[in-house]
Amino acid sequence: MSEFKCEEVLPYDSQESKKEQISKMFDRIAGAYDPMNHLMSLGQDRRWRRKAIERLASFSPKRILDVATGTGDFAIVAGLSLNPDYLLGVDISEGMMNVGREKVQRLGLSDKISFQYEDATELSLPSDSFDAVTVAFGVRNFSSLSKGLSEICRVLRQGGVVAILEMTEPENWFFKIGYKLYTKLCIPILAKIKSKDQLAYDYLPNSIAAFPQGERMRQLLLSCGFSSVEIKKFTMQTCTFYLAIK
Repeated sequence: MSEFKCEEVLPYDSQESKKEQISKMFDRIAGAYDPMNHLMSLGQDRRWRRKAIERLASFSPKRILDVATGTGDFAIVAGLSLNPDYLLGVDISEGMMNVGREKVQRLGLSDKISFQYEDATELSLPSDSFDAVTVAFGVRNFSSLSKGLSEICRVLRQGGVVAILEMTEPENWFFKIGYKLYTKLCIPILAKIKSKDQLAYDYLPNSIAAFPQGERMRQLLLSCGFSSVEIKKFTMQTCTFYLAIK
């Protein structure tokens, strides 16, 4: 039995594991992912990444791991803003990373940012090997939250930091009404226009609703080995930023 409800939310009615379904889903939508992401967030996803990187800058990380890197947007912002010595983006979708590789090459960052297939719940990377880990909108897709966050903690050096951005349902009743209307009415329409996979964008609000938010997420991070957790909400509580120190 799953520990958290979001681990049971799947994009397809299939006997495949969550990991297999998530990999397949992102491979299918890789070409449309970036424009859909910017459109659905009304461009706010760029601002959220910048805010997270600004906070991370005070730690001056030189070795950075971007987990669930997707098309590499968080990795690219980190690479340009933080000037690390080494930055690795990992994901279970080669389709998404291929888009990221093309963007990195166009920007002339191939010598700074590399990509590698990795399952966040079973990282093949050495312990205590990174100063910082970043995750943008990918934690809720982990097949096991506890395993994924524990693995992130393991590969961080002592005093290292993880910066997590995740979509959230607003707690404020007024914001929540607007959020529900937007996710139930607008996102399905946008998905029909922009994407070949309607189910992928049905999965999005369902996975957000099932994700442990706020204080529950703080307690989970602490139980996975982190010593302190900072939480900040963005844009009418639709995005939450978690900063946790090992």
